[in-house]
Amino acid sequence: QVQLVESGGGSVQAGGSLTLSCAASAEYYCMTWFRQAPGKDREGVALITRDLKTIYGDSLKGRLAISKENAKKILLQMNRLNPEDTAMYYCAADNWSPCTLGSDFETWGQGTQVTVSS
Repeated sequence: QVQLVESGGGSVQAGGSLTLSCAASAEYYCMTWFRQAPGKDREGVALITRDLKTIYGDSLKGRLAISKENAKKILLQMNRLNPEDTAMYYCAADNWSPCTLGSDFETWGQGTQVTVSS
């Protein structure tokens, strides 16, 4: 069974940084980060493809960087965090090509909580 395992979440003060990681049990063409805050819709955060194409969502644009550590692991460096960034962050993956933050991803991780205090 294919799995995605997120890690790196935690509590941080406003202005701080966190690096999330997502490790997959298989290679995918497209790996993505989404987030969902309580009472809000899920939103796409960032995407990276096997050939290193990246797409960023508007809410964190300029404050984060997505990268690949290896063929099955991606990182999400988030900087200058603020309380509005508090959410559960999920990793998703698929082999759609092309893929976008609006693609219908089939494989999801369990999520990692990010909490930013003021």
